[in-house]
Amino acid sequence: MTEITYRKGDATCPQAKGVKVIAHVCNDLGGWGKGFVLAVSRRWPEPEAAYRAWHAAGKAGGFALGAVQFVPVEPYVWVANMIGQRGMKRGSSGPPIRYDALAACLAQVGAKAKELGASVHMPRIGCGLAGGDWSEVEPLIARHVAAFGVPVTVYDFE
Repeated sequence: MTEITYRKGDATCPQAKGVKVIAHVCNDLGGWGKGFVLAVSRRWPEPEAAYRAWHAAGKAGGFALGAVQFVPVEPYVWVANMIGQRGMKRGSSGPPIRYDALAACLAQVGAKAKELGASVHMPRIGCGLAGGDWSEVEPLIARHVAAFGVPVTVYDFE
């Protein structure tokens, strides 16, 4: 099992050699405009355009909780749009994060990273606008990504 590395910095500027996958959580409503996605969009237009087209295609296009879309943005960098959030607001069913959907997404990210020989980079996914708890998210990352020998770096923005 590979450890999860923590560092200060910007997850859209991954500090590693080789192929990198930047993973982040998206909602299931097609909304893109707050949180980490703004940093992603400042660097590359492709992930937002791909996400919006994916949402427009709906279930027939595979858009659903627990699904992941891998978008190449540079020769050695991919962005993983992970649908791990139901809606955008806290309601009677709790925060928008859906840990089971996030686990399914992370399993796909781990498999893709293994296939590419890539490292995975992310902010503290699911713990901002999605309202998740890092003590719940971190073990999912360890179980579904790091446990397979995939290096994971989590960035805390300075």
